[in-house]
Amino acid sequence: MFLLKPIGMDRVDVATKERWIQSGQRHYSELLAPERVPNPRYLSLFEALTARYARRFAKEIMSLADHLLKTRPRQITVASLARAGTPVGALLARALRGLGRVDVRHYSISIIRDRGIDENALKFILRREGREPAGLAFVDGWTAKGVIAEELRRALRRWNARQPEPLDESLHVVSDIGGVADVAATDDDYAIPSGILNATVSGLTSRSILNAAIGPDDFHGCVFYAEFAPHDRSRWFLDQVAGYFTHVEPEAVRYDSDRRSERRRLMLEFLAGVHARYRVADRNFIKPGVAEATRVLLRRLPDLLLLRDPEHPDVEHLRLLAGEKQIPVVADPAMPLQATALIKDLS
Repeated sequence: MFLLKPIGMDRVDVATKERWIQSGQRHYSELLAPERVPNPRYLSLFEALTARYARRFAKEIMSLADHLLKTRPRQITVASLARAGTPVGALLARALRGLGRVDVRHYSISIIRDRGIDENALKFILRREGREPAGLAFVDGWTAKGVIAEELRRALRRWNARQPEPLDESLHVVSDIGGVADVAATDDDYAIPSGILNATVSGLTSRSILNAAIGPDDFHGCVFYAEFAPHDRSRWFLDQVAGYFTHVEPEAVRYDSDRRSERRRLMLEFLAGVHARYRVADRNFIKPGVAEATRVLLRRLPDLLLLRDPEHPDVEHLRLLAGEKQIPVVADPAMPLQATALIKDLS
């Protein structure tokens, strides 16, 4: 269930959006650039990645589901962070039902950098739907630098200080490439297939919006792309992955503090190196990892694409997007990640 308010809004071109965000005139959550459906070539790459990784992704989902079964023995409520977390949350709910937890519910809610989590959505889940606070688990697709992970912790600390329902601040993800999640099935930077599409793998919703159209009692907003319905692959993707649930064995989520700290150290050293080498003024201009790099090339104004191995099938879609937008590509075999994109500095 999406806890988002459908709204209509004008779109701005990517260059205008980037200029307004970087100048501080507007917050990114107030703006949307036009989305487009993937062309046949790009869609074929998405299908190829799904075929390549559906079984692995199913195993990682089942591992997270197994963890939730053990840590939430009563009621389980999956709260996925829209929109990258939405397919993961939907798959987790399917997996948990298949494991006998028919009481599981899945809600997709908004969290926005610098603005926090949608507390109206939390109140709806806990007070209108009557879900147990102890059973709530926050879920996303991946982490990179940890901006949203920290935003979640800050938001839930504020909630826990003011509200009667205590909530677990833990973030559960499939892939924690930045060493910042509390629970993760892997820390590999690989091409999670749902990470390379936008609305057409996320129930036709935009990323979440918080602008003047959102009242104090509203859920955060989104645009619903009804016109994309003929191209929607959301259910198809869920079916492809869920088809492997009965063919894989979950593994214990092994994520000790030493491994997490090492992953965090590698990420911070890498980010510092990129800052120095490319003279990046703002940390928000560096987007590490395949999924985050994809979002830059789809939705932002990219300046440079760094690839560890340009011939790897996980980054073929990035090379396609870079070619279409005439973005330079640099091979960096020493990177601890498969890909990183830099946003163009307009200052």
